[in-house]
Amino acid sequence: MPDGATAPLAISVSDSAASRIAWLAAQEEQKGLMLRISVSGGGCSGFQYGFAFDDAVGADDRLFEHGGAKVVIDETSLELLAGAQIDYVEDLVGASFQIKNPNAKSSCGCGNSFAV
Repeated sequence: MPDGATAPLAISVSDSAASRIAWLAAQEEQKGLMLRISVSGGGCSGFQYGFAFDDAVGADDRLFEHGGAKVVIDETSLELLAGAQIDYVEDLVGASFQIKNPNAKSSCGCGNSFAV
């Protein structure tokens, strides 16, 4: 990469998350759904993650695909998620999507909100 250039904003999706996203999307009547991940102000740490299914990619969205799953993130949220890994974890306590965000300086106990 040339001096002064910045790395492109990107996230990664684990195999486990891709499998779960694809399975959940297949359960819906509407075809072509993608998991939209967003970041908004709020939560106990300052920012919170949002998850929803969407069928459209906007002009300011980036689309990531892995293992048959599609994840869409708007550019503003992506700036706070750059380098993050989206994972899906099942354990004795429950199952959830988890975001391993290298930009988060701290996060709440439940992992749904973070501070930068």
